[in-house]
Amino acid sequence: MSEQKKNRGINVFALIFGVIIFATILTYIVPAGNYERVEQDGREVVDPGSYTEVESSPVQPFQIFTSIHTGLVEASDIIFFILIIGGTFGILNHTGTIDRLVTVASYRLVNQEKWFIPITMLIFALGGTLMGLAEETLAYIPILIPLALALRFDAITGTAIVLVGSSIGFTTAIMNPFNVGVAQGIAELDIYSGMWLRLILFVLMYTIAVIFVYRYALKVKKNPELGYYGNYTANTQLNEMKTTETLTNTHKVILGLFIVNFIVLAFGVIQYEWFITEIASLFLLLGVIIGVVARLGVHDVVDGFLKGASGVLAGALIVGFARAILVVLEDGNTIDTMLYYAVGFLENIPTEFNAAGMIFIQSIINFFIPSGSGQAALTMPIMIPLADLLGITRQTTVLAFTLADGIGNIILPTSGYFMAALALAGIPWTKWVRFIWPFILIQLTIAVIAVMFAAWFGYGPF
Repeated sequence: MSEQKKNRGINVFALIFGVIIFATILTYIVPAGNYERVEQDGREVVDPGSYTEVESSPVQPFQIFTSIHTGLVEASDIIFFILIIGGTFGILNHTGTIDRLVTVASYRLVNQEKWFIPITMLIFALGGTLMGLAEETLAYIPILIPLALALRFDAITGTAIVLVGSSIGFTTAIMNPFNVGVAQGIAELDIYSGMWLRLILFVLMYTIAVIFVYRYALKVKKNPELGYYGNYTANTQLNEMKTTETLTNTHKVILGLFIVNFIVLAFGVIQYEWFITEIASLFLLLGVIIGVVARLGVHDVVDGFLKGASGVLAGALIVGFARAILVVLEDGNTIDTMLYYAVGFLENIPTEFNAAGMIFIQSIINFFIPSGSGQAALTMPIMIPLADLLGITRQTTVLAFTLADGIGNIILPTSGYFMAALALAGIPWTKWVRFIWPFILIQLTIAVIAVMFAAWFGYGPF
């Protein structure tokens, strides 16, 4: 029992509640002030010359608790968006399509060593970048490690295929609804706009990731003593790695429907300016169609939806709790004062360096709030006005957020699913860090260059 308590780590909800209390204290210390908001090209922006001090309005202790309910209500559109997307993925998982795809592809590639790492990593990368798969990938670690061992690699290789692969997708976030979708919604950007740069980053980071993991795997193959085998043994035989499973016609149709869904989504966003409501509705429709195609009963569809929604419930609630911090700061009229002094400090620094600094700010916040959606809900309402005042595009600000969020997911000990993955593989955190830190540095370098380029280029639409 005591050992379980030790392994639980930081409780994000307790941490956010502590920040709410801290924000309440700030309303008694920080002078109250306001910027005027004006309409510009259909969006609300801060008037940079309008800051004025106003009468202090510190938040009362009972408002600490009312702010949580208010935060949940104010973030309800994002919360229900997350629950509906999660529910749809739950129906998809109930059909066993993704599980079968990963299993069949992995076992068929086990006799094709050169393609095993690139193709399996691509599957996880696409899952991360299109569907925001993270916790859902844990189930594949016990499958991939024995397959990696059969090729005379090690447990770190099998774990890296899953973690690094999905992390690449989550980091570049081509159409990830849980980070870029939420952040762009808050920033009043068209959902999934600016995709061209994220596509370039996806190809670049995927290529580097494959080279990094493949080089390590070959070193282990040449010298098994360099490998780490965790909870597994190094004598798995290749001829034991067989499966009679195949992708059925139903599975193929479901995968096809999923591809069509993203085509329709892209068309709707570009042609009809679909936003959170329409996108959530499209995914809900997809879930119903998948249920019909898979011949699931009504109860199975509902059970799959509820299981999927419950899987993202904590992340959805974190969005509302994070919003409560902003409710407190807004009620105390302290946000604009913080923006005013931040701008005064940063305005003489080149825009490109300020943009790069956003990555490191987001990385620090990511340590305490590893939920992508929750972090977006907390930081975007503050970072977006700051970016407007500093002349940094909102799209660049969202890019800095998604890159920092994804990179931290496979090294920070506060990332719950990451630590669970290491526990499944039997790999100590310190051992993993020694393996992964060069790749994290490469990612951070690419991220900083990309964000500085975006700031210089005026990455938009705005």
